[in-house]
Amino acid sequence: MTTNQQKVVLITGASSGIGEATARLLARKGIHVILGARRTERLEKLVATIRSEGGSAEYQTLDVTNRADFQAFVEFALSKFGHIDVIVNNAGVMPLSKLEALKVDEWDWMIDVNIRGVLNGIAAGLPLMKRQGFGQFVNLSSIGGHAVWPTCAVYSATKFAVLAISEGLRQENTDIRVTVISPGVTESELADSITDPEAGKGMQEFRKIALPAGAIAFAIEQPDDVDVNEIIVRPTASV
Repeated sequence: MTTNQQKVVLITGASSGIGEATARLLARKGIHVILGARRTERLEKLVATIRSEGGSAEYQTLDVTNRADFQAFVEFALSKFGHIDVIVNNAGVMPLSKLEALKVDEWDWMIDVNIRGVLNGIAAGLPLMKRQGFGQFVNLSSIGGHAVWPTCAVYSATKFAVLAISEGLRQENTDIRVTVISPGVTESELADSITDPEAGKGMQEFRKIALPAGAIAFAIEQPDDVDVNEIIVRPTASV
């Protein structure tokens, strides 16, 4: 079993929200974290903070919609530590709106980040994990991957897709662990991408109760022969 002090965890969308909180938590547990996001200045500050607290952290600019970028991200981590234990496919966007608003560019954006980003992570990491004979993908879905509400049709579709992709990946590999985390309302910048006024107002009300990130660490720290397939996590006070 790989101990925390040996584990190497790659986290996408690590410049804020769940990604940032997960990076801080795992680093405090002695895990090596490799952080990826487009906002390099935020990553630089986060890595400096983690290191000042005694943690191990590296970063690299990453656009998850770019397959070559993701491949370079994985190779960077491999060059630093010689192996990879976990890829956390956390990056996501959520510009909610009713379909009749025809925000087709935002539909494409969600598909590219929320679906293609996960697939690019699998494409970059799976061959390495198969060569190692071990590894784990932690893919972020949502309660929106289990139900649909007005304004959520495309977003929910992308998160349903994460569930399907993850289950297929799990069934196809007996040596790779696959976990889906489906958060309820969570402290993050995800809702900041909403441009539709009606949907934005609704989400502000929904997010008055917020759940800090954290379930990812639980799945990662299980013994190698235990695969936590899915966690749905909500605030106790959430409906």
